[in-house]
Amino acid sequence: MTKEFKARQIFIEEARDELLPELENALLELGGHPDDPALINRVFRALHTLKGSGAMFGFDRLSGLAHEMETVFDNVRNGLYRVTNPLVELTLTAKDQFHLLVNDPESVSAQTIQDLARAFRDMDADKTPAGSAQDGRATADSPADPQSWAVYHIRFKPRPGIFSTGTNPLFLLDELTELGVTRVIAHAGGIPLLEAMDPEACYVWWDILLATDRGINAIKDVFIFVEGDCELTIDVIADHVQPGHESPVFEELGRRLLEEETIGLETLRQAFIDKIRSTDGKDIVAENIQRPAATGGPDRTLTDRRSGKDRRGEPRSISSMRVQAVKLDQLVNLVGELVIAQTRLSRLAIEKDDPALAEIAETIERLSNDLRENTLDIRMLPIGASFGKFKRVVWDLSSQRGKTVELVTEGAATELDKTVIERLDDPLVHLLRNSIDHGIEPTEERRRAGKPPQGKIIFSAEHSGGHVIITISDDGRGIDPDAVRAKAVERGLLNPDATPDEKELFNFIFEPGFSTASQVTDLSGRGVGMDVVKQSITALRGKVTVASEKGRGTTVTMKLPLTLAIIDGLQVRIGGENFIVPLAVVSECLELAGGKNGSRENRLINLRDQLVPFLNLREWFSISGSPPGNEQVVIVSSEKALVGLVVDEVIGLQQTVIKNLGAAYKDIKGISGATIQGDGSIALILDVDLLVQEAEERAGTP
Repeated sequence: MTKEFKARQIFIEEARDELLPELENALLELGGHPDDPALINRVFRALHTLKGSGAMFGFDRLSGLAHEMETVFDNVRNGLYRVTNPLVELTLTAKDQFHLLVNDPESVSAQTIQDLARAFRDMDADKTPAGSAQDGRATADSPADPQSWAVYHIRFKPRPGIFSTGTNPLFLLDELTELGVTRVIAHAGGIPLLEAMDPEACYVWWDILLATDRGINAIKDVFIFVEGDCELTIDVIADHVQPGHESPVFEELGRRLLEEETIGLETLRQAFIDKIRSTDGKDIVAENIQRPAATGGPDRTLTDRRSGKDRRGEPRSISSMRVQAVKLDQLVNLVGELVIAQTRLSRLAIEKDDPALAEIAETIERLSNDLRENTLDIRMLPIGASFGKFKRVVWDLSSQRGKTVELVTEGAATELDKTVIERLDDPLVHLLRNSIDHGIEPTEERRRAGKPPQGKIIFSAEHSGGHVIITISDDGRGIDPDAVRAKAVERGLLNPDATPDEKELFNFIFEPGFSTASQVTDLSGRGVGMDVVKQSITALRGKVTVASEKGRGTTVTMKLPLTLAIIDGLQVRIGGENFIVPLAVVSECLELAGGKNGSRENRLINLRDQLVPFLNLREWFSISGSPPGNEQVVIVSSEKALVGLVVDEVIGLQQTVIKNLGAAYKDIKGISGATIQGDGSIALILDVDLLVQEAEERAGTP
């Protein structure tokens, strides 16, 4: 694999995982805050990076379209016109094409890109005031304003390994020439003798003199994607300069820079002033020529890679590296196998009763615990990384339905296993579609109901023990419990004489094909989806519930485990079978001694004057044999209350590597997976909430 190919792949990953999501997020926020300069700059910088990097790695169509878009947003940030919804919509459409160009360029026709580029050019031409140049610079028909022209000295020292990132410094110099009049001075004194030369290293650095009216930000944008790979200084030599006679001045300054590499900024400024005063034609000097502050101002930046600090001595931010997701998955699998091997070692140490072996087993157990925690922490991602795509869903669907909907996100820093986040996408998108299509009312209906014309959906996430709670709430029309009841009776799911509470009624919406919608749309209403949502959440060992108030809104709550890979568990035994109870739901353990703690006949335990129902797992799983004289009870927290699980023996704590059960065992109620024991045997992992729910349904508990 060549370095060029690796660099191209790095750009593809950066564009797909960082630049395009950043562009989309900034655009969606910009749609609600069109005058926010920070958001406008975020869009511009993302486009600028895509343009420069795309051209560097051969994505010419992407780069060309990004250039047209950058021109428009440059005019926006220069105040030539405001952001509008059509501009945001068009840019989002272009962003979608960028995504295809990066991942599957053959799927995008040249005509599509040409049409989009023309649309941006037409938008720019239509909205740029007559008589001004589209790029903001002076033309023959538009005399230059000396108030906006300045002369800059730029010192650009790439690090020797800059080529390894795919960066060609000459492209950056070419981009500077597009900003105005330039003089480039190359310093080749650092090139070593041939036998000591690394042909893949950069030994040349440059001084650049630039006269432009584009401002300091336009210069910084040229170097935006190589800021960490170079030493960069940008100094203002003079402001308020009359353009048109830079050549003789730049000739003199260029000679001085070539002869004196350490020449000071004040010396350069004085040389500039002396030269233009001695040149024929007094009009080249503006009357109010300025002398900016020498150093330390906002227009001077320098990064020193050798010291790891900037000019002010402040440390740079901690660096990070990109790792393919498949490598993380392999790492977790290896850690899982290590945990299994460590369990076998600990078991062997107990059987051999060897102090030396026991000491080694304890050390390996401690190290494997630390490695497990660190590995799982690497896989944990903030759920806020997914918020951008959901904002796009809300933007597109609300526009399609002619509704105004605001998506408010909370708890973006809440971390969840990346596998869980990936598998949550489809159910969350369906819930958002339901909220927009059926929950949020049209604007006029909301006004009649005394609500704000803009609907609101709140997407929140928070930690709760070993779980994450995700809620999607809207302030729409809510669910009509009478309509749900009528539909349930009509479909034979509910006895006409039954009197379930609202929570039980709302559970019917998760039945396949169940829908109370009076109108079927292209988004929802056919009764397909909510059952799939529940199946998806259940497959993640999670739970989903619905609460609603007619006329006020609906809230869907999902309770999900932090990880699907490795958990802490409590090992129990029934007969010759081993089971694992997730430690996150275990409250305490005690003996079941009928007369003392409760009633075996009534299946109740007296727990500190509180009656707790229990479930006998030997009977539930039909395990043969007789129970011991003193059975054990594991008190667990289910969704509703405390529940006891009666077992023969509590073995102890164990790290549990979760393995999926095969298709033959998918219908076993109350089991969420399996794990391999230290002796090679299999232990089943209990799904406590589902186990209790199924037991209640079998017993006919209302």
